[in-house]
Amino acid sequence: MFTGIKIIIKRYIVSEYIWETCEELDKKIADRVRMIRKRKSISQEKLAKMSNVSLGSIKRFETTGQISLISLTKIAMALDVADDLRNIFTDVPYKNIMEVINENK
Repeated sequence: MFTGIKIIIKRYIVSEYIWETCEELDKKIADRVRMIRKRKSISQEKLAKMSNVSLGSIKRFETTGQISLISLTKIAMALDVADDLRNIFTDVPYKNIMEVINENK
């Protein structure tokens, strides 16, 4: 009986935490942006013109995940996904009561 509980707890903990580096997260975001670009049948060249972000920056972003925030915002606007970027960090739940108290200081 206790063994089953331990297994459930271990599964919960493992599924709750996703360990990745900053670079891995950046690359995942870039991969999502590339997927959206391709879904809309937009070439990198066309996206560069639409967003006023250099083609080199777009290629580097899609390859490495590295891009400035202003360029990411321009790309999001060009791809009509700016609302997703606008809503980043809007629904962050409190982890403990101290976060609630600190926010209201």
